[in-house]
Amino acid sequence: MKTILKRVLWFLLSLSVFPLATAQAADPPNIILIFVDDLGYGDLACYGNEKIKTPHLDRLAREGQRWTSFYSSGSTCVPSRTGLMSGRHPGLLGKERLPASRESLMPAMLKRRGYATAILGKWHLAGYPKDFSKSPMHPLECGFDYHFGTPGSNDVPAPPGKRQTRDVFDTCDKFTFPVPLIRGRERVEFPANQELLTKRYAEEAVKWIEKSKGGPFFLYLAHNMPHAPIFASPKFQGRSAGGRYGDVIEEIDWSVGQVMEAVKKADLDEKTLIVFTSDNGPWTMFGPHGGTAKPLRGEKGTTWEGGLRVPGIFRWPGRIKPGVVDGMAANLDLYATFAELAGAKDLPGDKPGWKSRDLSGVLLRGEKSPRTQWLYGRSAFRSGKYKIHLTSKKRSSNPDTRQREPVTKYDPPMLVDLEKDPGETTDLGKKHPEEVERLLKEMKEFRGQ
Repeated sequence: MKTILKRVLWFLLSLSVFPLATAQAADPPNIILIFVDDLGYGDLACYGNEKIKTPHLDRLAREGQRWTSFYSSGSTCVPSRTGLMSGRHPGLLGKERLPASRESLMPAMLKRRGYATAILGKWHLAGYPKDFSKSPMHPLECGFDYHFGTPGSNDVPAPPGKRQTRDVFDTCDKFTFPVPLIRGRERVEFPANQELLTKRYAEEAVKWIEKSKGGPFFLYLAHNMPHAPIFASPKFQGRSAGGRYGDVIEEIDWSVGQVMEAVKKADLDEKTLIVFTSDNGPWTMFGPHGGTAKPLRGEKGTTWEGGLRVPGIFRWPGRIKPGVVDGMAANLDLYATFAELAGAKDLPGDKPGWKSRDLSGVLLRGEKSPRTQWLYGRSAFRSGKYKIHLTSKKRSSNPDTRQREPVTKYDPPMLVDLEKDPGETTDLGKKHPEEVERLLKEMKEFRGQ
């Protein structure tokens, strides 16, 4: 009789406890997206760099998932951010432009789900209007509650009478580029002290996390660095074996540590997803002002792997099982993923170029990635392990003159096996013409043609 009574009591208790546990598991997480500028695939220790120390990012990767085939939406700043914020491939938008669909951008979608939203750092979706505060694409018009940062890259505008060349980057100081630092709609410093940008963003992030711990929040921490010209605060100058560029990366790593510590102090570790990635590959052509994509070929502004394949790290203690993921994904997939985790149903799937795929099954349940294809700009395409190039170029421009580089055309397309040849050194097109034809067909379908 006692045994039966115990079983009945356990059953009644389970009815009250299990629904609560399920509801807790369904609670939308806080989301912190750390998006750096021009960081290369090979710039972090956890991705093989032997000179630059990145202990906090190494820990983020060790305690979460480190993806080896994570792509930016474009090989330069604006296309990559366009894909990230819209979930739409920047090469497939057609005639529609983002101001016509501000309400469907990522921060607006999360805000409708009750998220507090903030952007700290570089925006670069509004161009460079004379009055950024009145731009229809100002972050506060696109779903963000709070904004502190720069309208775009830290090299725009260029110094009067100058261009963004290697010589200018070699000789400039922290105030040479007339870049405004803006809080909300108010310019708080001009020109911005570029040595302090990373430090200031980290300090703002810590304060905002503490302030917002009462409910779900989305923090978009979009560092200006390591986009040239590169600068680190005095504390980090001259300390890295990776030179000046290493100093900058090690300060970014420190800032990641500050964010992780703030989340822990707020007792939000198990309620917070942290994602770290880069907008595109490194600007290697600028020597000490740029990073490395090794072992990949290419750099920013190209469709070689080094132009778009970037670090991709996800951490959510208790929910994401740590490991290395070799499946394919892109930063535009973060839209559908965040929407799924937040319980949002109003995805802009009917918009031109919508290609976002939900990665939550990979993150939370160990499933295979739903992405098996990727379109690099409009001239290269990957399906599975194979990739074709219709055209290519060595780099985006000449670093001394900034003149455009010549384009090489391939007829038939160049074919590479990325599993065996990540450096894209061997053209297999003549050996496997059937794969070339298959990828050309899939590329056309991907484009919607």
